[in-house]
Amino acid sequence: MHELNVLVYGPGSFLHTLDELKPFLKFNYSSEISNDNYDIILFHDEALNDKKLKDFINKSKLLKICVTNKKFQNSIYDNYLQLPTTIKEINLVVENLAARTKFSINSSIKVKKYLLNKNEKKLSKDNYSIILTEKEIQLIELFLKNSKPMSKNDILSSVWNYSSDADTHTVETHIYRLRKKISEKFTDDKFIINNKSGYFL
Repeated sequence: MHELNVLVYGPGSFLHTLDELKPFLKFNYSSEISNDNYDIILFHDEALNDKKLKDFINKSKLLKICVTNKKFQNSIYDNYLQLPTTIKEINLVVENLAARTKFSINSSIKVKKYLLNKNEKKLSKDNYSIILTEKEIQLIELFLKNSKPMSKNDILSSVWNYSSDADTHTVETHIYRLRKKISEKFTDDKFIINNKSGYFL
């Protein structure tokens, strides 16, 4: 993961405390909006007293962590840090939120007009979905990475780690089952295409 960049807002005392903790924090932070790409907004709830700042925070698409002395309110933000807190807790909350989001993004892949969710092992489109096996997911990912058609032997060695002289019926069987699932649920007979050079999406 790249170094985390955090946008911080709050009263002077809050920013001063962060400055004192800077050597121990596992992220970069700034209260200046620049051309840098930020991952998270970390703000003290007193920042919400400024209407302009409150509007900016609430409209921002960045992940938001609210630092507060109060008991957690309705969870309108992505996470909360309750004061008093520790350096370890600050680092943990920031890193976990960023990692969780990165994992979520990486687990959802656009495939043609479908969405492949690797966590749930689902292929979805228009509120319909099918459950996939691990090998079916590997097949789809392999075709996504390769723009050119792939031979049965190439697929066999990539997905099953078999040598090219092994039985290629394994490939045909898995592709047949995957096509059947997609055809029955989505009436799509052209998800996996093949020609004399091999299979492709």
